[in-house]
Amino acid sequence: MSKITLKGNPINTSGNLPKLGCKATDFNLVANNLSVKTLADYKGQKVVLNIFPSLDTATCAASVRRFNAEASKMENTKVLCISKDLPFAQARFCGAEGLENVETLSDFRTTFSKDYGLEIVDGPLAGLCSRVVIILDENGKVKYKQQVPEIVDEPNYQEVLDSLK
Repeated sequence: MSKITLKGNPINTSGNLPKLGCKATDFNLVANNLSVKTLADYKGQKVVLNIFPSLDTATCAASVRRFNAEASKMENTKVLCISKDLPFAQARFCGAEGLENVETLSDFRTTFSKDYGLEIVDGPLAGLCSRVVIILDENGKVKYKQQVPEIVDEPNYQEVLDSLK
């Protein structure tokens, strides 16, 4: 269980993030067209898992915009923006914002957030994903992880980008 904060108030997650160097746990996440995406769909590519509570918050929306801008500069890399928002809401947000370089995936009916140890288990955001960035290499191994300690803060983008080099 990880301890994070929401506006300075302690909250907890369901477990610990995957260990560096380990093979990432396979997942089933729901795409905007309601198809199911798995880790195997990204084999041979680096994958940035940008995970957050909801696109309906300013910080989460900002992280998707920032990763969209950075994704166009990344070779052989997919950026997956993951939340429990419904796929329809994710598609509407990206369409309205003109975001085409990231892929949004929903954890609304899957066990992804529990499997990766990042589901918030108490406080007003219980049941949602905590703010996490995980990078997988081309073989699906965890190369980098960042649990943002204060959920209203954005990830350390420079650290994320440096780890992709």
